[in-house]
Amino acid sequence: MKQYEVTFAGFGGQGIMTAGQLLAYAGMAEGKKVIWLPSYGPEMRGGTAYCTVVISDRRIGSPVINNPAALCVFNRPSFDKFAPRVKSGGLLIVNSSLINVSSDRKDLTQLLVPANEISLKAGTPKAANIVVLGAFVAASGVVDFKTVKSVVKDKMGFKKNLLEINLKVLKQGYELALDMLHKKEKV
Repeated sequence: MKQYEVTFAGFGGQGIMTAGQLLAYAGMAEGKKVIWLPSYGPEMRGGTAYCTVVISDRRIGSPVINNPAALCVFNRPSFDKFAPRVKSGGLLIVNSSLINVSSDRKDLTQLLVPANEISLKAGTPKAANIVVLGAFVAASGVVDFKTVKSVVKDKMGFKKNLLEINLKVLKQGYELALDMLHKKEKV
């Protein structure tokens, strides 16, 4: 891995920044160079929100990434804005619970993850971001799953009632993505 960039995008309140931060912490825990760059719309809750995480094994030249290798998208306006920017050969993870379209691009790997549904079945609507984070880690391999799991425990352990759910949906997102990728390989 030389350098890997991912953008998490959605609206305020979906845990976009948290997902990016957790990934950044996981990169740091593995001794990699990391940049986390947040961007908010005019309103924090309900407005647009996105962040870019760059993880590298060498110094990072710029935190500004216009064409990321991956996109984890949580709502339709963000899908419309950011999906065309993903690099050819890249990864697109779509929260299919809230986005009823998919990209017609053939030059990337696309995973439709029903993150909100998985989160609700686990007991809270607040863990959809963790579902997508798990799927991203499985599909990208940019950090180890055990590292992300440890970071979630460390950074989110103060919410005891949600920690068990977060760990459960992190694993479910991870396993779902692995299963989807395995099926794509067979086709």
